[in-house]
Amino acid sequence: MFKKVDLRQKYSEMEQEVIKFWREDCTFKKSVEQRDKKDAYVFYDGPPFITGVPHYGTLLSSIVKDVVPRYWTMKGKRVERRWGWDCHGLPAENLVEKKLGIKDKRDIPKIGLEKYIQTCHAEMVQGGSVWEDTIERIGRWVEFKNAYKTMDKEYMESVWWAFKTLYEKGKIYEGEKVLMYCTRCATPISKAEVAMDNSYKVVTEPSVYVKFKLENENDIYLLAWTTTPWTLSANVALAINPELTYVKVTLNEEILIVAKDLVEKVFIDEKKQPLNYSVGELIDGKDLVGKKYVPPFDDQGDRAHRIVGADFVTTNDGTGVVHIAPAFGEDDYAIARKEKLPVVHTVDENGNYIDGRWKEQNVWEVNKEIAKTLLAEGVVLKIDYIQHDYPHCHRCATKLMYRAHPSWFMDIDGQRREMLAENENINWFPAHFKEKRFKNTVETAPDWNLSRDRFWATPIPVWRGTKDDGTVVTKVVGSYTELKELSGKELEDYHLPYVDGITFELDGVKMKRIEKVMDCWFESGSMPFAQFHYPFENKEKFEENFPGDFITEYVGQVRAWFYYLHAISVGIFGKEAFENVIVTGTIAGSDGKKMSKSLGNYTDSNILLNQYSADALRYLLVSSPLLNGDDFTLIDKDVSDIQRKLSTLWNSYGFFVMYANVDKWSPKDVAEKMRSVNLLDRWIISKLHKLIKTVDENMLTYDLPNATKPIVDFIDELSNWYIRRSRKRFWKSEDDGDKESAYQTLWTVLVELSKLMAPVTPFISEEIYKNLTGNEETRHTSSVHLADFPVANEELIDEKLNEQMYHTRNIITEALQLRAKNGIKVRQPLSELIITNYETQTEFMEIMKEEVNVKNVIIKTGPEKKVELNTEITQDLKLEGQAREIIRGIQEMRKEAGFEVDDRIQVNYVGMDEVFAQTELKNLIQKEVLATEIATGTISNCDLQKDFTVDDSKIIIAIKK
Repeated sequence: MFKKVDLRQKYSEMEQEVIKFWREDCTFKKSVEQRDKKDAYVFYDGPPFITGVPHYGTLLSSIVKDVVPRYWTMKGKRVERRWGWDCHGLPAENLVEKKLGIKDKRDIPKIGLEKYIQTCHAEMVQGGSVWEDTIERIGRWVEFKNAYKTMDKEYMESVWWAFKTLYEKGKIYEGEKVLMYCTRCATPISKAEVAMDNSYKVVTEPSVYVKFKLENENDIYLLAWTTTPWTLSANVALAINPELTYVKVTLNEEILIVAKDLVEKVFIDEKKQPLNYSVGELIDGKDLVGKKYVPPFDDQGDRAHRIVGADFVTTNDGTGVVHIAPAFGEDDYAIARKEKLPVVHTVDENGNYIDGRWKEQNVWEVNKEIAKTLLAEGVVLKIDYIQHDYPHCHRCATKLMYRAHPSWFMDIDGQRREMLAENENINWFPAHFKEKRFKNTVETAPDWNLSRDRFWATPIPVWRGTKDDGTVVTKVVGSYTELKELSGKELEDYHLPYVDGITFELDGVKMKRIEKVMDCWFESGSMPFAQFHYPFENKEKFEENFPGDFITEYVGQVRAWFYYLHAISVGIFGKEAFENVIVTGTIAGSDGKKMSKSLGNYTDSNILLNQYSADALRYLLVSSPLLNGDDFTLIDKDVSDIQRKLSTLWNSYGFFVMYANVDKWSPKDVAEKMRSVNLLDRWIISKLHKLIKTVDENMLTYDLPNATKPIVDFIDELSNWYIRRSRKRFWKSEDDGDKESAYQTLWTVLVELSKLMAPVTPFISEEIYKNLTGNEETRHTSSVHLADFPVANEELIDEKLNEQMYHTRNIITEALQLRAKNGIKVRQPLSELIITNYETQTEFMEIMKEEVNVKNVIIKTGPEKKVELNTEITQDLKLEGQAREIIRGIQEMRKEAGFEVDDRIQVNYVGMDEVFAQTELKNLIQKEVLATEIATGTISNCDLQKDFTVDDSKIIIAIKK
């Protein structure tokens, strides 16, 4: 006997029971350990920030991270799944700053660095519990207890090893570049982080037209345009394009030089009306190069304040003259290097002026004031205000500045060709990410800034000292053992400030660690080997299982984690870090906008999972455009629709169990090589194996949408065609062999389907499989996730049969539409269905007769395909139609009375004697409703009595068990 199925089962409650079973049974552990270690499938799990909380984006990636490993486990692979935590960097530090009431970086030394670091560590140890509950609830299997943490001592040592290895290969160097910089956090920020979190905001800023007086010229000025008046204090040059033509424009007795093509755009007032100016002499741009001008602020010496040529100067906007402040612009810095111009730092690390009239004031706060002051002093011709997107810190929301900053860099340019070549070995899904976004990222990536000016991160393992003659000595350390050999000291914790207490002498020079820590992306990008403490431990295990087989994250990680993994792996090992990758899109709220609590445009995931099911959410997301790398609007109704389709499967499963229990049917009766002769059995088995083939082929190529979408179509065919057409075979078949074939077929389909769906919908698959394959003893230990993935049997796929059934169903659909058009119910028999120019067999004609409810199917030839009905209703047909209406009414009464499907009943009736007078119709009614007796008159003590109207005729029906 199978466990009885509750057709009104609340799915979320069923899922909780399955989770409990997995937990108590250690099913996840069993699924891994039953597979050979030599047959490993390596999955890399990108570490989320331990300070974060799960959201739909992380649920999406976690679902994909579960579906693919479950599939490969069932394919016979050993798939170890280890969680990881990203513990370092600004996410953690910002959290601690709020807790300790720290306003910005300058406050940290005031409270003490050791207290700050200890608080960071404590917060990281406490974090993460909310993740475990959520991840378990969505059905993801992953090992939390042995999770790696980027703050672990062993992990950090592997990061040191990676840094030194790259340094010794000549791939890490120290230098100065213009970087995105947060003045509140007082550290450079990764461009990838800003882009990934879409940390651009619309700002309104003054754009000023600044006059720079030519040296030794009376009232002749170059007019430059800038949106950053605060950088004028660092001006060292003006750039023009030597290929452009410039012109002298007279305005208010001053001569202003601008690009000829921009005159009409520049010399207008706030109402876009032209100013009172006159155009004079034309000047070739090349003739301006080398001329000197009077700076608006302090002179920077002979090397500065001259005009230089630059091809980045265009006539798209501005004046054709660009103010150059190398400390605050990438192009500015590059041309300063080329022209040997000084880099003048007028702003400190906190964004405040170092000296001058705005000393100790924040540049963003006084930017507009500077513009207005210079306008009043005549240095600025006019001020416009513009709106544009501007980058902000992804953690504290402070406006970023471009700032020349000393850092340690990884030489990406030196290995760019190798990175592009190794990308060819990676299978990207969707494929366009390979040739477009990722390739473009590698082609255009600058050298990687590896260092940060913060505290809570892996310290950069560089010790430095200076000889008496001023020569700088540098030592890069690659392990704790090496540091002990140099210093005689070892630590329990190599974070700041403890590691900075270690100094040593090298060739008579006292060595002290530099004040830099790692970019946390270098840490997470080292996870393939650092999670194993490679090369200090698990050397063989890592090397045998590298590169990884699979990774997945959302599209923002293409330029971030995916890129950094690739850069480090190619730099150290000379090959790609991963072989297959799925890139997902981004989930939007119900209004198509970014999910936001304030907008209320999404339902909390816990509420959604409780209302519907994790299986429904999993299936929806995995089959959605998200898995094609596109964005997707999450609407509750979509989850509800999938839940309804899964309910169809549940009802099919419930139907089977109900009738199998009535007949005491057992799966032990299933023949090993069952071959039913029944047309419907052969068809559904053919469709099943075609589905298995489709799912397997697409899963192998990581095409999850095309692997999952056909499943719900099959469920519909199983329920609304196979079971509906076969229903009578289960409960009143006069052929025991045919009934046995029906049971064997449906049991086989449900069991194989549960295995097929297990990676995507693990809960409902588990419940069905456990009940259908186990007995009272084994049902509590069997699991679909310990089974092998189904294998398609090509011999059982009958494409001709599939096609014939497809055409048959189309004919039936068209015929039923004709019934509806003529207002004739399906229960009303008709005499003929006429089909023209269709080839069909007798078996399919019988199906048409039953489905369309006609006595005969007539096949004709003609000029075109056509489906027709003879809609004439004779008296005999009318009475039979009424009999079928009575059958429907009694069946509904059986349900309402709560009778079991095999309960025999007594039926009494009053009215419509002409129907029951027909022996054939009376026998039909008796057979269909499982009546032992049908009699006229009333029943005393009946279980249920009801009045009906059939074709304007009244009838009273009473039933009794």
